[in-house]
Amino acid sequence: MDVRLDQLTHTYSIVAYDRERRQLGVAVQSHWFAVGSVVTWAEAGVGAVATQAFTEVGYGPRGLVLMREGKTAAEALDELVGADNGRDLRQVAMVDAQGHVAAHTGQLTIAEAGHIIGDGFSVQANMMLNATVWPAMDDAYRQSEGDLAARMMAALEAAQQAGGDIRGTQSAALLIVNAEKTEPSWSGRLVDLRVDDSPNPLLELRRLLRIQQAYALMREANESRLGHGDTHSAAVDFERAEALAPDNLEIRFWHAVSLATSGGASEALSIFRSVFEQDRNWLTLALRLADAGLLPDGSDLLKDIRAQGRT
Repeated sequence: MDVRLDQLTHTYSIVAYDRERRQLGVAVQSHWFAVGSVVTWAEAGVGAVATQAFTEVGYGPRGLVLMREGKTAAEALDELVGADNGRDLRQVAMVDAQGHVAAHTGQLTIAEAGHIIGDGFSVQANMMLNATVWPAMDDAYRQSEGDLAARMMAALEAAQQAGGDIRGTQSAALLIVNAEKTEPSWSGRLVDLRVDDSPNPLLELRRLLRIQQAYALMREANESRLGHGDTHSAAVDFERAEALAPDNLEIRFWHAVSLATSGGASEALSIFRSVFEQDRNWLTLALRLADAGLLPDGSDLLKDIRAQGRT
């Protein structure tokens, strides 16, 4: 049998549907470079796919096309597996926008290998150190609490604790979309994180997820809260964002900008000062924002912002 090196994404993964939050997702970890570029596929309002083992990448985009056309996850997977001469080498799982799940583990998939389908999710693994990996993922996902990202991360971490990939660790990915169709289409992609090469990809993926959540809170505070005059809720969201990423000057800077343009000048100046003390380039950026009309130009506020850079 000829084996192409670009097919060897042996791994463990989970596809899942969150009924409460109406989200779909797929997450993966492997000892293979950039596993997220091959295994993880998802589209808002359509479904999510994990294609792995001796991987046929086409299961991802073709599976999404079939589900977009109205086929269930099982119908889409059956059609693709039936037309695949390499089906015995494949491991694939799909979940559609209604929460229907299907999975396939070919009989020649490298041991230890298997999958478990649960209510709205499937966990699957191949080339594992032992056969406890995917049952551990199943237990962790069922028993964990929180949003979809948190529960899928719990499943990945449980897999690693149970033994994981026999080769070790290298890369991981997490992709979450809305279960509802969104317009514009790209707005339905909620989380799209990849760790392409790391000695501890799950630890790095969790760190990136915290930062992603911080930026999501910042956007919510600025666009939804302040956009509707809800300054109190905006302040709470910014505080939560800064707690998730306390060393991130970007979040603190834009918090100050938002306050400066919504009547919170005194608090804004305090935050500006703490940012400028760590990196004066942010003062230059603030002045450029004023030139672009994004901060009040020629006002006492702008003079006060300049003053924060001199203290």
